[in-house]
Amino acid sequence: MHICYLTNEYPVPGEPHGGIGSFLGVICPALVAAGHQVSVINGTSGKSKIVQREGVQIHYVAFSKIKGLAWHYNFKAINTQLKHIHLQNPIDIVESSELGLAFISKLSGIRYVIRLHGGHHFFAEGERRSVNRWKAFQEKRSFSKADGFIGVSQYVVNHTGKLLNMKGRPLDVIMYPIALQRFKPEPFEKIIPFKVVFAGTLIEKKGIRQLVLSLEYLIEKYPLLKLHIYGRDWMDSEGRSYKEKLIASIPEKIMEHLEFHGPVDQKSLPEIYASAHVCAFPSHIETLGLVAPEAMATQRAVLYTETGPGPEVVEHGESGWLCNPWDPKDISEKLADIFDHEDEMKRRAINGCRKVNGQFNIVHILEKNISFYTSLL
Repeated sequence: MHICYLTNEYPVPGEPHGGIGSFLGVICPALVAAGHQVSVINGTSGKSKIVQREGVQIHYVAFSKIKGLAWHYNFKAINTQLKHIHLQNPIDIVESSELGLAFISKLSGIRYVIRLHGGHHFFAEGERRSVNRWKAFQEKRSFSKADGFIGVSQYVVNHTGKLLNMKGRPLDVIMYPIALQRFKPEPFEKIIPFKVVFAGTLIEKKGIRQLVLSLEYLIEKYPLLKLHIYGRDWMDSEGRSYKEKLIASIPEKIMEHLEFHGPVDQKSLPEIYASAHVCAFPSHIETLGLVAPEAMATQRAVLYTETGPGPEVVEHGESGWLCNPWDPKDISEKLADIFDHEDEMKRRAINGCRKVNGQFNIVHILEKNISFYTSLL
């Protein structure tokens, strides 16, 4: 098969990237290794170019900066590149995220797939904010063009299905694969006592504010506690920093127990997790989230969210801890439980590592993706 992915997030070695980039960086080379041809059309603010990496042909398409019309020129450029690739080497499958097919001109012989990474309707509803009419129009138009759908969790499928029409077309749940060759079990001797690690964008929906506020209940009993925060700052539409807003709201006595590290490369994360007593990700809303299972793969205690797909990843009491992400007190109680019960911490960490090595193994997930693609042809 020849599969073409439409994205703006294909990972560049040495540079930070998000969940979609992590997914593509694992699945694309794996498909190539399995004997399939993979092309990626990646929008860029730089110049157009073609790069070959791990057998994946990445077509960087220069995106327009014309305000108000950029979407038109960008989709035109993507359509032109798709036709060019298809003429040279016929494409079987084109895959995009939720908005990606909105203005794609469908070509004969190609099947079009949307992978539900979490679209505009999903997050607008989950964050209790109004839907942007233009983005909503694009997303509905995009969904109307899809021949099939893949959800990265049962939660995102159920939730999106209430908001957008996916009826009458093939649909499957296939979780993200993890780079298990990178995220490996680490000896418990590497743990720095009372070191809490958070990795993710600094934004309200990731639960970072509630995690920070949970320290107020802990620092008297655990004076050595330190929360290490890794991730890029989020700027709102008016250019205001979430990190600055967060720091301004934090009680002074908590500040000395925080350390902000900024964004880090994916390759640095295994060692960061290895030194953690617990990795905490109390997200308000996720489609799946890779940070929790990646941390579990390093054999570390993980505190994840009880909402959304949290229970699909972590079994509370067996492979980790789940918390109410809006309640700093509940978060603090779960952290204290981890600090106070070393044997239980190790038991759940070992169980979590075993769980993700089966659930997020690229071999099984690759087979599921190939099977789904083949069923559409």
